[in-house]
Amino acid sequence: MAFDYKKEYKEFYMPKNKPSIIEIPKMNYIAVRGSGNPNEENGDYKKTIGLLYGIAYTIKMSYKGSHKIDGFFEYVVPPLEGFWWQDGMKGTIDYNNKDAMRFISVIRLPDFVTKSEFDWAIEEATKKKKEDFSRVEFLTYDEGICVQCMHLGSYDDELTTINLMHNYMKENGYELDITDTRYHHEIYLSDPRKCDVSKLKTVIRHPIKKIENSDFEK
Repeated sequence: MAFDYKKEYKEFYMPKNKPSIIEIPKMNYIAVRGSGNPNEENGDYKKTIGLLYGIAYTIKMSYKGSHKIDGFFEYVVPPLEGFWWQDGMKGTIDYNNKDAMRFISVIRLPDFVTKSEFDWAIEEATKKKKEDFSRVEFLTYDEGICVQCMHLGSYDDELTTINLMHNYMKENGYELDITDTRYHHEIYLSDPRKCDVSKLKTVIRHPIKKIENSDFEK
C-alpha cells in the first residue's frame, strides 16, 4: 500500500478544529513563487499549481521508467499547501484585496528526493511535457513552533478560525511571529472544484514565539 503522509503524520495534516501548538520539523518542498488573485481563472496562482503537480507526478511515477531513485517507495502525493502574505501587512491578510496577494505554492517532497533528483525531475518533465518548469524550485523550510487549527468552510471566512488561534496562543504565553521568512500557511485537504464550500477543510498554521518575560515562562 502506498505511503500516505496525511495518514502517517496526522498531527501535521489532520488537526482538530480547535487550536493547538506544534513544532514542525524541517521539510523539503517543490515550490513556485507568484502573486495575484488566486481565484483568477487564468491567473498566476493556477499556473503555479500545474507546474507543481507536473514535477510531483514526474517524481511519483519515476519508478516505472529507467531512472531509479535511491530509497524510493510508492507514496500518495501530499496535499497542496501555500504560504501567503501581502506587502506592508504583518500578521494579517486583507481578504478583500486578493490582487495584492503574494504566495509560495508548495507540495512536500519525500525525504529520498535530493536536490539532484529534483533537478532530474525538472529536466524530465520539461522534455516530456514540452513545458517550461524553470520557475519551480527545491525549497527547504524549517517552520518551527506554530499554532494551527482545522478551518471548515470558505477561505474568505478564515479570520474566525485565525482569531481563535491567536487567542489560544496568547493564553499559552506565545505571540505571533509572522516575518519576511515565516508565513501564514495553509494546507488544502479539499478540492474546491468538487467540494461544497461549506465543507472545505483547510489547515491554517501561524508561526509563533514565546513572549519574553512572560508569566508562562518557567
